[in-house]
Amino acid sequence: MGGIAFVFSGQGDQYPGMGKELAARYPAAASVFALCDSIRPGTSGQCFDGTEQELRMTENTQPCLYAMELALAAVLVKKGLRPAAAAGFSLGEIAAAAFSGIVDLETGFRLVCRRGQLMQEAAKGPDTAMAAVLRLSAEQVQVICDGLEGIYPVNYNCPGQVSVAGLSEGMAEFYAQVKAAGGRAVPLKVSGAFHSPFMKEAAEAFAGELAKETLKRGRIPLYSNMTGERYGENAAELLAGQICNPVRWEEEIRNMIAEGIDTFVEIGPGRTLTNMIKRINPEAAARTAAEYLEEILEEMQ
Repeated sequence: MGGIAFVFSGQGDQYPGMGKELAARYPAAASVFALCDSIRPGTSGQCFDGTEQELRMTENTQPCLYAMELALAAVLVKKGLRPAAAAGFSLGEIAAAAFSGIVDLETGFRLVCRRGQLMQEAAKGPDTAMAAVLRLSAEQVQVICDGLEGIYPVNYNCPGQVSVAGLSEGMAEFYAQVKAAGGRAVPLKVSGAFHSPFMKEAAEAFAGELAKETLKRGRIPLYSNMTGERYGENAAELLAGQICNPVRWEEEIRNMIAEGIDTFVEIGPGRTLTNMIKRINPEAAARTAAEYLEEILEEMQ
């Protein structure tokens, strides 16, 4: 039997009311929200009662998702689940770093608040957009991007799904070329060109924030978006660099499976990563934390 990994989700799956029932039912979750509120007052209020528009703002999305995800992880650990490794998609990598012990929960929350602010600020620069490309290979998407100015592949999610980011003025031509190649491009509702060179200033500023902290080795292996491999002694470099470099999620998951992980539990409010993992390797067991908790409740009845 292989090992279990916690995979922490990124922006996009948030929704109004997330974590409210979790905090009401489980003291371990309530404690995490209370800690986050002590650092950034109103975080739990945004999660529980905020509007969709409020939660979509990057400076709110990131701390809210971090709080919800660490609360969910705390409940699963309390229920006896002990993962052998961790990973996170984009923002989720900060939550995964805190869970693995590279930083403590409080430090991770302060960092994710700053990260959200920096990325929100960077998004106020050139008019940019993001899109998910379906039904084309990563190589095909790369060729199209290479022929256009200011358009970059940024998220290698799973077979047949690559996200791109770039200048809004070039997106119409990009969509046309994707269609001509037999693919489909779907605009994403995000506030900036994340994981692209447009985020370089945010990455550099975040590196400065990380330099103020003492980062540890971690209790369990953490895998990197930027390299697809395990973290070594360069945690600060990887956490800052992933802001302006592509997320190599497919490669990351394949490496985890090759190193003995066969079960993935998605820590977050949705199932985006679960769906991606099943497309990367249909034989891997992947389920959401909510599904896991429902199974435990059924066993208790």
